[in-house]
Amino acid sequence: MHKIYILDQFHPAGVEWIEQRADVVRWDDPRLSDWHQHAQGLMVRTGKISGEDFRRAKQLKVVSKQGVGVNNMDLVAAQACGITVCNTPGINREAVADMALGMALSLSRRITEFDRMIRSGQAFNRNDFMGLEMWGKTIGIIGMGNTGTEVAKKYRQAFNAQILAHDPHVPADHWGDIAHERVHDLADLWPRVDVLSIHVPYTPQTHHLVNAAVLAQLKPRAMVINVARGDIVDEDALYTCMRAGHLHGAGLDVWSDVEPPLASHPLLSLPNVIATPHAAGSTEETQIKSSLRVAEQLLHVMNGGEPFHRVV
Repeated sequence: MHKIYILDQFHPAGVEWIEQRADVVRWDDPRLSDWHQHAQGLMVRTGKISGEDFRRAKQLKVVSKQGVGVNNMDLVAAQACGITVCNTPGINREAVADMALGMALSLSRRITEFDRMIRSGQAFNRNDFMGLEMWGKTIGIIGMGNTGTEVAKKYRQAFNAQILAHDPHVPADHWGDIAHERVHDLADLWPRVDVLSIHVPYTPQTHHLVNAAVLAQLKPRAMVINVARGDIVDEDALYTCMRAGHLHGAGLDVWSDVEPPLASHPLLSLPNVIATPHAAGSTEETQIKSSLRVAEQLLHVMNGGEPFHRVV
């Protein structure tokens, strides 16, 4: 039987499925520390796999990663070692899109802000804390992949929003069923949006894509939503911008250094920031589907099949 090591805690659905078909060592088993010597396949979520890990794992053939992001492993080393890496994009698109939309709605109507005030016993006049309606707003979507598509659909259906879409890697006829304007130059997008919703992977090209210069171009009452990867937004620049009173609010599910962020993080001192701990995909439905997909893909490749979604 194939020797499979599961490096992170997965939903039981996928664990139980693969335990019936392979010799499995789970994340809570003391034998996990021996994976470099024995693993032929790995299931991983957020655990880091370095180049040295790959070089030590002489029997390792396949790594199946939950989710789309693979910046927690050294892909160059994996390829050099002849190890297949595959991921599971798109499975969490509904959940992540829900979070993106929920953050924007909560910010626009100051729901979390009011909740904190009431719970703390703070005296306030609600007329001094006016919200914004979402109907007909202009939404800038950066990244027209699985999640971006769902976000656009939800905004169109719920709020008759105007969609500005940017993605240089998607064909021109993409989103044919969604009314939108394709924006090729981001410089034309920044000053027009009421909500900036980010759905691109983290790459050297997207590092600090949203920086001080970009933030200065946004409308004074715009909102920034990041449910993609932390380093896409320059958090220091965002804090400076919002501290100065620019922007209606920001919703961040992903963070640059530590997730969840430390309580001392400057952005957490601002009442119009919603912070969540990289939990956009954390729904029961998504975790079941993702866990099963990771397990099924791993065993499929180990039995000689082509990955459903190959990374290297």
